[in-house]
Amino acid sequence: MKIKIKKNDTVIVRTGKDKGKKGQVIRVIKSKNKAIVEGVNMITRHVKSGGTARQTGLVQQEAPIDISNLIFVDPDSDKAGKISFSYLDDGNKVRVVKNTKS
Repeated sequence: MKIKIKKNDTVIVRTGKDKGKKGQVIRVIKSKNKAIVEGVNMITRHVKSGGTARQTGLVQQEAPIDISNLIFVDPDSDKAGKISFSYLDDGNKVRVVKNTKS
């Protein structure tokens, strides 16, 4: 199945401990069908001091969340829904939010 959510999209979490939270997609991991969303699914990591570590000690960071638990939010209408594709008259392919029953 094709992943229709991209980097910098705004999404809402549909299930889990962060249900209802809204955030922006930082990164999409296509091989695992997961995404990292800003401020969602936070975990605590123990980071040793090293040459490249920005912060050491206990660090809060986002963990990947499954794409199926996210729903796209249309930036124009600010409504959530599934994504479909359509073609414009000039042949460009665009993403369109399907109408939902809510």
